Amino acid sequence: MFMIFSAILTIAISGTAQAFCGFYVARADTNLYNQASQVVLVRDENRTVITMVNDFEGAVKDFAVVVPVPTFIEREQINVADNALVEHLDAYTAPRLVEYHDPDHCMRFEYMKQSMGDTSPSATAERDTVRSRALGVTIEASYTVGEYDILILSTEESGGLIKWLTENDYNIPQGAEKVVDSYLKQDMRFFVAQVNLQEQSKLRIAKLRPLQVAYESNKFMLPMRLGTLNAKGKQELYVYALTRTGRVETSNYRTVKLPSDNEVPEFVQAEFGDFYRAMFTRETQKENERAVFLEYAWDMGWCDPCAADPLSSDELRRLGVFWIGGKDGGIAPAGVQDVFVTRLHVSYDSKHFPEDLVFQETGDRQNYQGRYVIRRPWKGQPNCDASAYAAATRERQEREAQTLANLTGWDIAAIRAKIPFFGGAAPETNSAPWWKRIWE
Repeated sequence: MFMIFSAILTIAISGTAQAFCGFYVARADTNLYNQASQVVLVRDENRTVITMVNDFEGAVKDFAVVVPVPTFIEREQINVADNALVEHLDAYTAPRLVEYHDPDHCMRFEYMKQSMGDTSPSATAERDTVRSRALGVTIEASYTVGEYDILILSTEESGGLIKWLTENDYNIPQGAEKVVDSYLKQDMRFFVAQVNLQEQSKLRIAKLRPLQVAYESNKFMLPMRLGTLNAKGKQELYVYALTRTGRVETSNYRTVKLPSDNEVPEFVQAEFGDFYRAMFTRETQKENERAVFLEYAWDMGWCDPCAADPLSSDELRRLGVFWIGGKDGGIAPAGVQDVFVTRLHVSYDSKHFPEDLVFQETGDRQNYQGRYVIRRPWKGQPNCDASAYAAATRERQEREAQTLANLTGWDIAAIRAKIPFFGGAAPETNSAPWWKRIWE
């Protein structure tokens, strides 16, 4: 049986929305990467709800996931969520491209800017517990939740767990024993899930749904090292953290804001995915491939520009935001969500990220978004002298070209070749060596 060792799993989305100031025209959602893992973390004090999106490709009978967890998990702490919830959250928080249109330069005016799953006995309850004990593995609990069979395992020795998994047809990647041992030293258990084909057939589930686990622990972390053992190259991870205190950051790696509010040429609209990937790779390299990047931090009650509508109270509740509805379970005032969302993106491998991600909540509630701007020149017939506007617009377009080159590392000449400079050719630049310019 194929085995995915990871707490994090992917989706793709599409759609458009109109922003209050300017217009949203494109977003850098997780669809830009073929293999991207997504995790939603709801955190309040020592309480955590984790939603793990499954991007498994292949026969569902071969699916299994092992997740280290910091405490024993009871049946009522496990749920199956709807993929659409995370798709909506991804769309709402994704870096976005917006456009603005120049006003008529001949005019003077201000531009205003859940229900739980079936509780029937798990099919895995019939496993051979005698052999498990001989290997030092304890099956603390077994559940069937939705289309998943789930085991909660504990062990004193990593070798026993690895052997137990191997004997039960799990294909274990090389190097797993050392990583498992490090989790055992932290007194962690293991959450094991695989698909119950009979339940999946009854539920008529085509695409596996995200698994949710709620627990209490002082540890606010995400175990990702197991996922690097059988990975081919770097992996993309998106973390959406929902709190009521403010922005979330990593405490054991640098958390860095992506460049934002940069003006770029108009043609980037058609190449926004390529632009984002190139920019993200360049920023990652600047940080020696060891940073976690902040893509979005915002109060959930509103957005500007909106790449998607904010999540409703019902959607947030189903993601595990248990405080929605007021302190005493009453109904919160309309539009008041009391939820702050943080979107983090990391491209990681075992070499550059040898430790699991450890998070901390901050009191910072300043809004931030990865936002990129295209400004479209006025194309109407002027009823005044337009020469000054044309010259200023060409200079702006040249600045946009320079900005794009700096953000992505793309060749400036190739960028200029894609820009229809307004009212004539690009302005002269001083890119040539000074000694060459004085004798031309």
